[in-house]
Amino acid sequence: MPHFVVDYSDNLHERLDFQPLFKALHEYVVSTGAFPIGGVRSRAIRCYDYRVADGREDFAYLNLSLKIGHGRDMELKQQVAKRVFEILCEWMKPVTDNHYVQISFEMTELDPVLKFNKNNIHPLFK
Repeated sequence: MPHFVVDYSDNLHERLDFQPLFKALHEYVVSTGAFPIGGVRSRAIRCYDYRVADGREDFAYLNLSLKIGHGRDMELKQQVAKRVFEILCEWMKPVTDNHYVQISFEMTELDPVLKFNKNNIHPLFK
């Protein structure tokens, strides 16, 4: 953990390069000292079927979800959420300066009893 999941409207696809966003997000969360690099992962999912507002074809959306493991205090979570949204909006600025886009972000803390994972990458970063 954490996991960044972006879903976005198909009409943004040609305007977005996700690698700089993912790099900035990974570097930031690791810099907090609260998230180990070996557990950070990101992915983008292009959505072909969507409708934004009244359905105009030039309206677009991008949603970023951040899933984190249980156990961090609220102050840290708020700090991380605020900075992640700032990074996202900075990265989207070239698009939002010229196009109509809804940007949203949410952080979810996963229940430790209901979350399972196996990760053999962590030892590489010790």
